[in-house]
Amino acid sequence: MSKIYKEIFVGVIPVILVFLYFIGINVVPLLFMTIILGALFFMTRMRGAGGSFGGGSDRKARNAAAPSYMTFDDIGGQHRAKGELKEALDFLIKHEEIQKLGIRPLKGILLTGPPGTGKTLMAKAAAHYTNSVFMAAAGSEFVEMYVGVGASRVRDMFKEARSRAIKENKDSAILFIDEIDVIGGKRDGGQHREYDQTLNQLLTEMDGIHTSETPRILIVAATNRKEMLDSALLRPGRFDRHIEVDLPDKKGRLHILNIHAKNKPLAESISLELVAEETFQFSGAQLESVMNEAAIYAMREESIEIEQRHLSQAVDKVMLGEKTDRESTKEERDRVALHELGHAIAAEVVRPGSVSQVALSPRGKALGYVRHNPQQDQYLYTKENIEEQIIIALGGSVAEEMYYGGRSTGSRNDFEQALQLVRTMMDSGLTSLGIIDRQMVTKEELMKENAAILEQLTTSTRELLERHRLVFDESLHILTKEEVLSGDQFRQLLEQSRLQMA
Repeated sequence: MSKIYKEIFVGVIPVILVFLYFIGINVVPLLFMTIILGALFFMTRMRGAGGSFGGGSDRKARNAAAPSYMTFDDIGGQHRAKGELKEALDFLIKHEEIQKLGIRPLKGILLTGPPGTGKTLMAKAAAHYTNSVFMAAAGSEFVEMYVGVGASRVRDMFKEARSRAIKENKDSAILFIDEIDVIGGKRDGGQHREYDQTLNQLLTEMDGIHTSETPRILIVAATNRKEMLDSALLRPGRFDRHIEVDLPDKKGRLHILNIHAKNKPLAESISLELVAEETFQFSGAQLESVMNEAAIYAMREESIEIEQRHLSQAVDKVMLGEKTDRESTKEERDRVALHELGHAIAAEVVRPGSVSQVALSPRGKALGYVRHNPQQDQYLYTKENIEEQIIIALGGSVAEEMYYGGRSTGSRNDFEQALQLVRTMMDSGLTSLGIIDRQMVTKEELMKENAAILEQLTTSTRELLERHRLVFDESLHILTKEEVLSGDQFRQLLEQSRLQMA
């Protein structure tokens, strides 16, 4: 019916204006008024469409549709986080039992952790686990230039959740807010900001959740910057449970790889356990990308199965980027080769058997790289462990100084890594400064200690590489010609140089 009225309106108005003009009435003011009223009507309708949960008809359509089914079994790794979340969700399911014990059900659950670890997937699985209505939005969708729009959307969010739960005959609704740090950041008490109103409204709505009412509302939020959240959000009675969704360990990585390998034709000789070892500190999203890229490499070669080499290439691509077609001069290739050999020699000396491959082929922004053999997952580091990592990082620049008398811009990432490791040592009380608070130590003292540590380790790295100068001379020709030096080849050359020096 509304479409018919619109057509009648569009057809009648011009006729009336023409008639008035014909009988001698000045229609210009009427024409301007019509345009202004039409514009105001259009803006009101647009703002009204954006005032619902998340804003816009697209968001309404997405929330009206049933979410794709996602169970906790579909989420690889994260056994501890899934266990914690299930326990919290049981309060929503077993509300009669917990009432007998006088337990206050939870109002909010905060999922924290690095990007790509599965926080959104866990929120969807929570809705399936509790048979709840699921609604989702990002924190950025609540922030608008118009004052009060964000707060209005928060009110509409809770209202829509309750109405949808009643309409679908469900006892509960889960509201998922991703990137909650956008609207839940710390309030500094300064100039009033629009998203402060949004945060205040969210706090008010959470306080208004009465856990004895039906349908029950549970807020699940996600962030990778928990330290930026306002303390009013984090207190008990608001977000009662804080669940860390961390990067998966080796067992978790293998689980994730197996999940994403179900629909892919893998060769019988493939070892996903080896891939799980090689992908230390990879997130679930990166592991999914590894399996997908491996399938793409197999398709390029017109192979009917995914081989181990495809997975190895996929790990390199996710870690370093795709191979590039950069052409460099012979001097530049020699410099890059010596740089990577410096890393490799330092790594093999301080951690024997660690080098898997030295490559001269450009990937992403890297002109060459050293691939290391998988090591055991390690979460605690001694002073010696960190110093070894710094020596490996400095190996490239020191090798350039030995042969060219200076460094190049190719060492920038190495220096950033070394500085971060020194910072870790300072913050962990592993330097001569002892246990410190950075705010209680002057910048000059920190810089002096940083320079002393790096100077000492640079000297140690130079001495180490000078003792193995023959390896540079014998490996350089092979690497620049073949572009790849396997770990076994490299260790043979290293052993030969040691015998010659003996």
